[in-house]
Amino acid sequence: MDKVKDTAAEAVADIPDGATIAVGGFGLVGVPGVLIRAVLDQGATDLETVSNNCGTDGFGLGLLLEKGRIRRTISSYVGDNKEFARQYLTGELEVELTPQGTLAERMRAGGAGIPAFFTPAGVGTQVAEGGLPRRFVGDGGIAIASPVKETREFDGITYVMELGIVADFALVHAWKGDRHGNLVYRRTARNFNPPAATSGRITIAQVEHLVEPGELDPDQIHTPGIHVQRVVHVGKVPVGIEKRTVRT
Repeated sequence: MDKVKDTAAEAVADIPDGATIAVGGFGLVGVPGVLIRAVLDQGATDLETVSNNCGTDGFGLGLLLEKGRIRRTISSYVGDNKEFARQYLTGELEVELTPQGTLAERMRAGGAGIPAFFTPAGVGTQVAEGGLPRRFVGDGGIAIASPVKETREFDGITYVMELGIVADFALVHAWKGDRHGNLVYRRTARNFNPPAATSGRITIAQVEHLVEPGELDPDQIHTPGIHVQRVVHVGKVPVGIEKRTVRT
């Protein structure tokens, strides 16, 4: 029952080339940066990532992106990352754009054993009707476009079918965790971490505070340990400011 690993390197050592990895975080908050850097050092490549965004320049998944280690990403926000834009437009990176709430539910559904669900988000757009560029070719043409998705009416409202996501691994950041893998997130750092944690066949959590079993109030646990296979104590992790705004 003791799921604690001594180092992040040990926790991610068996992530293979070509793995699909669900990653928590939103912008700079709640990002499992220590684990991502460990994957960078470990060397796995040809990865598919599932995350709200693919990191920022020089941070989070942006580190793997800069080294050409990500082949494909499923994301809902792709701004503020110049390298991401360059790789996408030159055909080096395949991108599956997904509405933000749909992405969270796809991960949650995968973790709950739900293969597909219907949502109104994206109906009447290329999300449902297909044709969104997923991969470009060097001359600006489209190598891979999104497919047409199944739609169905319920009570007179049209919905589009989306597939649940089950990832090979999940990397998440938590404020507190115990040796059984029970996790507590802090405020907005909860974001995509809970659904990412459930979607991974093997979920690895970096925690700022490691406590003993029984110290966490069961009513305050956000992710039960049954979803978590490995825990790494990383200590206090500073949170950057993505857009600093000050008065003149």
